Amino acid sequence: MIKLNIHQAKTHLSRYLARVLQGEIVLLCKRNSPIAEIRRLATKRTRRRPIGLAKNQFSIPKSFFDPLPSDVERGFRGEG
Repeated sequence: MIKLNIHQAKTHLSRYLARVLQGEIVLLCKRNSPIAEIRRLATKRTRRRPIGLAKNQFSIPKSFFDPLPSDVERGFRGEG
C-alpha cells in the first residue's frame, strides 16, 4: 500500500495511477491522516453470463402466482 499526501498525489498522479493499474492501493492522506483509498476497479465481464446458472436449485410454489391479499395491494398503492 502506498501512503501519500494530497500534494504528492497531485504532483505525480500519472505515476501513482500506473501503480494502481498494477494492483497497488494508494492511501490518500491530508496532513498524514488517511481520507481516501484509490484502488483499481474490477474489470468488466468480457463474456455474457450464461442463462440457467441456478437451474434445479430452487422451485417456485404455485401459490406464488396467487393474487395478493387486498390489504397488501392497498399498501403498494399507498392507500394503506
